[in-house]
Amino acid sequence: MVRPACLNLSNALLRLRGYTKGYELPSEEDMEMAEEAAFRELQELEREKEEQRCPSLRSIPRFFQRKAAPLDESTSLRPRVLREARSRLLQRKTSKELLDEEDLHTILGLLKEQGSVTRAPDHSEVEVIDYNGFYKVRQELLKRGERFKQYFEPSHFLKFPRDPAGRIAIVPFFTFVVRRVNLSQTRVQLSYYDALGCGYLREKDMENFIFEMIPTMPQLNTLQEEFYPFYVFTAVRKFFFYLDPKRTGRVRIRDLLSSPILPELYELRQEHPLGDAEHNWFSMQSALKVYGAYLFLDNDQNGMLSRNELARFGSGMLTDVFIDRVFEEYQTYRDAETGEREMDYKTFLDFVLAMENKGTPQAVRYFWKLLDIHHTGCIDGFVINYFFRAIVKVLRQIKGSEIASVDDVKDEIFDMVRSKTTGIITLDDLLHCSQGGTVLSMLFDAAAFWLYDNRESLLMEQEDDELDYPHPHR
Repeated sequence: MVRPACLNLSNALLRLRGYTKGYELPSEEDMEMAEEAAFRELQELEREKEEQRCPSLRSIPRFFQRKAAPLDESTSLRPRVLREARSRLLQRKTSKELLDEEDLHTILGLLKEQGSVTRAPDHSEVEVIDYNGFYKVRQELLKRGERFKQYFEPSHFLKFPRDPAGRIAIVPFFTFVVRRVNLSQTRVQLSYYDALGCGYLREKDMENFIFEMIPTMPQLNTLQEEFYPFYVFTAVRKFFFYLDPKRTGRVRIRDLLSSPILPELYELRQEHPLGDAEHNWFSMQSALKVYGAYLFLDNDQNGMLSRNELARFGSGMLTDVFIDRVFEEYQTYRDAETGEREMDYKTFLDFVLAMENKGTPQAVRYFWKLLDIHHTGCIDGFVINYFFRAIVKVLRQIKGSEIASVDDVKDEIFDMVRSKTTGIITLDDLLHCSQGGTVLSMLFDAAAFWLYDNRESLLMEQEDDELDYPHPHR
């Protein structure tokens, strides 16, 4: 007769309790030491097996590791064990290495206790501390834990300007500590979403991060839950547009921490916007505006944008040549019924980011792919003529519009860029001339060219009023 599984488990638990009766539970430190010892033992066994299979490893270390095939988490235990181990490591770092709010209050109190007050040149009172006081604070904090050591190195004291008495201001130093703590906390937070543990976040990892951040942002409290997926797509695209120029599909955590994009997202933690909400890409107003523009352009309401629909973007004066190049070079989908290529929302977001930030290196690279029609890494007078003829075609629809000659435009563009090689322009030339965004917009946006060509007369006619350029659809 086979016993039920629950009875077998109950008996096993009883036997285990009887075996461990009278034994004291090991301390957390002992458990960590035992864990490290077991891990080292496993590493040593693995090394011995490798050396048996390949004896040369005893004298020549392995410098290439074949990339493991992706494992199916539904059938393999290994990725789940790795994820759990990584999660526990991060929890340990959070509890033992990072400072909390109470620790920061302790630091500030000790700094003020060891510091003194002096008068600045503007006669205001400034709290300062010398190196002896700094060292005393360090020693006192080390009694409370090694986690304070990284913030009180002698080199940190020397980074700050000192007065004739060799003292530094307390407030700037404390601000430095707070920023370092916030940076460490952010790194750990992002590492939780690093599913592969490789130091970078894939697109779906970033989407999970943004999605779980939404409830913690007071400025997104009124965001409807149905809009969450579109908000996530909108937010994630900015990170990948700026931090993944080669379109690898991943962003390094190190790059995320050093970029100004993450602080822009964290501004939403404030109860109220610090400035105009629409200027923050991550604000609810900005996301709704971009998505609303997408819906407005989608005339047939099929969820995708055709060439004709995208041509209505902005001023409605983008050239047909430019629109065709966008659909040729960037990811689109073919309509099953019409066979026409159409653009989805994610590709549209890249397009919007490039159009709204033409002067940035990322936008210049985005548009360069469209201009380099021969894929030779450079453009010449023929390419400029090819794109500018489309500008002339649009401007001819405007009554009374004077059209500049192609030769004049070519000469002006070469003068603006000042390329290293006469007669051709490279991507590096555009990136280093500080006029790359202007040059590019002159070749694909008739409205932008008209504004540039008439900039002097417009400045004379109006100073701060809104510019009102001709529009072919008026």
